[in-house]
Amino acid sequence: MNRRQFLLGSGAVGAAGLTLAAGGTQFLAAERGPISLRSRMTSHVFNRPGVGAFETEGLISLADNAPPPVVRLTQGERAVIHMTNGLEDYTTMHWHGIRLPNAMDGVPYLTQFPIGQDETFEYAYTPPDAGTYWYHPHCMTMNQMALGLTGLLIVEEPEDAGFDLDVPLNLKDFRLDAEGQLRPFFTPRGAARGGTLGNVSTTNWSVEPIYDVPSGGLVRLRFAATDTTRIYKLAFPDVPGRIIAWDGHPVEEDIAWPMADKPLWLGPGQRMDVALRVPDSEGSEVSFTGQFGTSQRTVVTLRASGASRRRDLAELKPLPRNPIAEPDVANAEIRQLVFGWTSDGKGSNNGLCGSYGYTFWSIDRSPWPGDAVEGVGPLATLELGKSYILRLKNESPNLHPIHLHGLVFKPLRSNQRQLPGNYTDTILLMKNEVVDIALKADNPGDWAFHCHVIEHQKTGLAGYIRVA
Repeated sequence: MNRRQFLLGSGAVGAAGLTLAAGGTQFLAAERGPISLRSRMTSHVFNRPGVGAFETEGLISLADNAPPPVVRLTQGERAVIHMTNGLEDYTTMHWHGIRLPNAMDGVPYLTQFPIGQDETFEYAYTPPDAGTYWYHPHCMTMNQMALGLTGLLIVEEPEDAGFDLDVPLNLKDFRLDAEGQLRPFFTPRGAARGGTLGNVSTTNWSVEPIYDVPSGGLVRLRFAATDTTRIYKLAFPDVPGRIIAWDGHPVEEDIAWPMADKPLWLGPGQRMDVALRVPDSEGSEVSFTGQFGTSQRTVVTLRASGASRRRDLAELKPLPRNPIAEPDVANAEIRQLVFGWTSDGKGSNNGLCGSYGYTFWSIDRSPWPGDAVEGVGPLATLELGKSYILRLKNESPNLHPIHLHGLVFKPLRSNQRQLPGNYTDTILLMKNEVVDIALKADNPGDWAFHCHVIEHQKTGLAGYIRVA
C-alpha cells in the first residue's frame, strides 16, 4: 500500500511547518491551544556515580539535550497535538492507555500512514479518563524508544486532587559503553529471550536523582515504566503512603505497599500513582529503590525542604472513578489467546517502519508478519457493546507485558497468583501463566495488541483485535 492509497482509504489528516512550543522537562498544557511537538536528534550528559559524566550523542527526543516533555491534558477537554517528524526515519506517535478514536491511535498502516521527515500529523481527541499515561512512537519503535523518545502524558482531574506537589517519574534504561556512547540496543539473543537490558537506568534521564519536596507535605508520584525491556522490581520507603492508581485508573482493590522483601513488579508500559506523606524534618531523605539483577539501586530520592506543612493522608479524597463501562462477566463470551515462542523465520515486513530479520514469537502460534503486510486478519473480532473474557495463556518461559490499545480490561483470575481487580491496559504475564481478563468492547476500531518488550513485539508477538 502506498501513501496515496492509504490517505484515500483512511481519511488520515495532516499539516505542515509546525515546531516545538517548549522543551526540556517543562510541562506542555493544552489550554493555551494546540500543543506542538517535534522529534529531533540530540545529546545528553549522563552523570553516572562512580563512572563520571559523559555526553551521549545520537539520542532522540522532543527537546534539545533533555528528555521529552511531560504533556498535561485535562479530563473531558479536547486536545489537539501537532506532531512534526524532524528525523530522517519515519515515525508515528501512540498515546499509551488513552481511550481515543481509532484514527488517533498512532499505529502505522493500521490507523495511519507513517509520518515522513518534516511532515506533521494532527492528533485530536478528548481524553475520557484522568490518570497517568505516556506516549511513544509506533514506527521505528525499537530504535526511537531505545534512543529516548518516551514521555509522560498526564490527564488531570477537573478538580484539584489536593496534593502539594505532583512528580512525574519516567523510568528508562540506556545502553552505553564506558565512554558514554550508545551500544547496540537490539540483539538477537536478547530478542529470543527476555529482551536486551540497558546498563544505565535513569529516572527522567537522570541517574539516582534527588528531588526537593515540601516537608510534611502530600506528594503524588507518577511512576511510568517506559523502557523497551526492563521489568522494575520496586521497594518503597517505610513512610506513610499508599498506591492510589494503577495504569491510569483509581485502584478499586488495594495494592500492598512494596518493601524490599516483597517488591512490586512494574513491567514496560505500566504505570502507578503513589500518595506519599513527606517527613516533617527538613533535609530528611526517603528513597525508592529497585532490584537490578543482583544489586539494589536507588530509583529516586525525595528530600524534605522547608517548614513542615503538617499534612495528613486522611485529608485526601479518593480519586474519582473514570467512566468505564463494567463488563457483564456472567454473560461474557470467552476467547483464548496463546503467547509463545516460534521457530526462527525471515522477519517481518514493516514497510517504512523498520524490520529485523528474525521471528521468535507468536500469538496463537502465528507470528505477526509485519505492519505493512496486506490481508492480515484480526486475532479476534468482538461485537461492539458486548462483554468478553480474554484468556491469555503464556506458553513461554519468559515474561510478557501484554498491552491492548483503545480499551481497558479488568483482571479476573490467574492460575498462579492473586490479582487485584483494577482496570488496566497492560498486564504482566508470568512464566507459564494463564490470566482471564474481562472487558466491554465499547470502542470501535482495529486495536493493536502486543507484548511491550519491544524486541518481542518486533519479532512476532503482535497483532490486533477488531471491535465492530
